Amino acid sequence: MLTVFLATFVIFLLVILGMSLGWMIKRKSIQGSCGGISALGMEKVCDCPEPCDARKARMAEAERQAKLQHNRIL
Repeated sequence: MLTVFLATFVIFLLVILGMSLGWMIKRKSIQGSCGGISALGMEKVCDCPEPCDARKARMAEAERQAKLQHNRIL
């Protein structure tokens, strides 16, 4: 059991060492996937039919801002 733990620990250390060497050489940090959840065609993280109150408030604020921009004179 201890050998499995030590082997796993060493593998993780090697991965971290490899990532840090890559950063030190290229000065480029790790990036996320391209598109994230929107690449799957989902607009939100949860797939519930009714959005939560916080999301409703954000949507209402975005709609209000869009109307203000549309009706703006200058």
